[in-house]
Amino acid sequence: MSSPLVVAALRFADPHPTYRPLTGAVQTSALASGPGEADRCALEYALRLAESLGGRCLAITAGPPRADQMLREALAAGAGEAIRVEATGDPLTDDGWGTAQALAAALPDRPALVLCGDHSADRGTGSTPAFLAAALGSAQALGLTELSCVDGRLLGTRRLDGGRRERLAIPVPAVCSVEPAAVRLRRAALPAVLAAQRAAIPVLPAGSEPARILAAAPGPYRPRPKQLDPPPGDQPRERLLALTGALAGHQPPRIVTPTTPAEAAAELLTYLRQNGYLA
Repeated sequence: MSSPLVVAALRFADPHPTYRPLTGAVQTSALASGPGEADRCALEYALRLAESLGGRCLAITAGPPRADQMLREALAAGAGEAIRVEATGDPLTDDGWGTAQALAAALPDRPALVLCGDHSADRGTGSTPAFLAAALGSAQALGLTELSCVDGRLLGTRRLDGGRRERLAIPVPAVCSVEPAAVRLRRAALPAVLAAQRAAIPVLPAGSEPARILAAAPGPYRPRPKQLDPPPGDQPRERLLALTGALAGHQPPRIVTPTTPAEAAAELLTYLRQNGYLA
């Protein structure tokens, strides 16, 4: 049986791009570009889980040739393989689907686990992990603060509102996105750094992106107006009274004080039946 494949899908981005006001062209810096803290956290989780599962770790990204340095840093940290997919198109207009399709097509085997950052440094949408899970046909667990493997089971923790936490048992294969909270990427040893600088990074062409349906003239949703009958009456005063219900009889409010839960439930059911909510 082959060892399970654990993939760290990294995002190559510049957190502070610049643009030319006259042309609108976006410029990125080769020195400032690289993975964000969420991607570094995802790589560390991938390395730990590959060790726990007895598998191999693969680092992959879709980006320009400058992204090779980011992959060499992943190799120095402990990843066994690295693949770069040649990026096509403008990353600022990509909604995540094209990137997910390119990464899924470039993977050599179906991975047991894919780790991603919950947001990237350039966009912060977090849509690529969900699209990647759909492309691979895997389960997804997004926005995790902790991830561990206990007795062969993958367990994760997700943040909820009000300071609560949600504990998840994640089936494999799965795609998980993590927040940069619990772990930090290990520091690579000097011999590993020197060896990674001489490593050759395989480059694969990006597959053709499927056609997307674009709206010709998008706009806010406006439901069709519903035609109503005019209020009865010939005089404006009569129609106004019919619309406002000023002369209609109203049942005065009533205060009830049930002593037991059964009496309270019976009173509520009686009210719902009298007003037509229950048959």
